[in-house]
Amino acid sequence: MGDTAPKQDTKQDTRLVVLDMAGTTVADDGLVERAFDHAAGELGVVPGSPAHQEMLDYVRTTMGESKISVFRHLFPSEEQAQRGNRAFETGYAELVGAGHCAPLPGAEDTIRELRKAGLTVVLTTGFSGPTQQLIIEALGWQQLADLALCPADAGGRGRPYPDLALAALLRTGAADDVRQLAVVGDTGYDMRCGASAGAGVVAGVLTGAHGAERLRADGATQVLGSVAELPELLLSR
Repeated sequence: MGDTAPKQDTKQDTRLVVLDMAGTTVADDGLVERAFDHAAGELGVVPGSPAHQEMLDYVRTTMGESKISVFRHLFPSEEQAQRGNRAFETGYAELVGAGHCAPLPGAEDTIRELRKAGLTVVLTTGFSGPTQQLIIEALGWQQLADLALCPADAGGRGRPYPDLALAALLRTGAADDVRQLAVVGDTGYDMRCGASAGAGVVAGVLTGAHGAERLRADGATQVLGSVAELPELLLSR
């Protein structure tokens, strides 16, 4: 005899939204590349040289990854990687302090609408905690989201590992099932993070580093023009 047990409905409402920052909710406008140029110069990499271009190509490819991991790949010693990462964070902080930091259109309204509907929203980043907080303070977002997490808050591994998304679930207790999780970002590494975490929604946005083809190849279940389209996607589920 066949299995006559009733089929279970596997559809899950979204309860927790994990949102990337730079390129997804915060305008990047080349700040990451400018901060990398600052760091590379500190380590003696000649601007415009083949080595500099190769490194910059890697930075673009790995947008969304923990920055210290990027520097560990680019430089042979831990001392150089740490020095490069510190110089990157300093350069980025200077750019933010000079006013080069703005929310992407619709980002604030999206977060408010999702939270008003009862969803929990967590902001995540590949930057260090101090840089993340600097951005949040520059935007006046201290009370906007429920929680903000950086790689150090998730054991040290950033994207593409699932740790940040799963840490958001564990820290908030907002979901009972990973399928109730939505992970949203502008990079392939964001998509790989969400897919590896088992998120029910892995949404890519076209306002940042990577295009639709890369986002889908790395696990996007949906590709949106911007984060402003997210409430329509999630609240209709």
